[in-house]
Amino acid sequence: QWHFVETGGGLVQPGGSLTLSCAAPGVQLDMYAIGWFRQTPGREREGVSCISTTDGSIHYADSVKGRFTISRDSAKSTVYLRMNNLKPEDTAVYSCAGDATFSCSLQPGDYDFWGQGTQVTVSS
Repeated sequence: QWHFVETGGGLVQPGGSLTLSCAAPGVQLDMYAIGWFRQTPGREREGVSCISTTDGSIHYADSVKGRFTISRDSAKSTVYLRMNNLKPEDTAVYSCAGDATFSCSLQPGDYDFWGQGTQVTVSS
């Protein structure tokens, strides 16, 4: 049973930037639609962004449009989430997930494989 590994979380001041990475050792991520999700205690998991396989179509939650960028590096079999102009309300555990399908979704229930998550804290 394989799983995703997320890295790149940390503490950042408001207005700062972080880049999260999502990889699955030994797995070619080009075959999977990949989504980034976040969750805070007491709240439902929220879809942040996703990237599809064949056409590479991308979707963002309204709350992060213009600030976050998702990308795929096929050579490194890694998906990134670049987060700019971070706000305190972006504080959450961020997880990536994969689904062996073509088109991605911002719905957590559409994904079969998950990582453990990485904490992002935006605070002064």
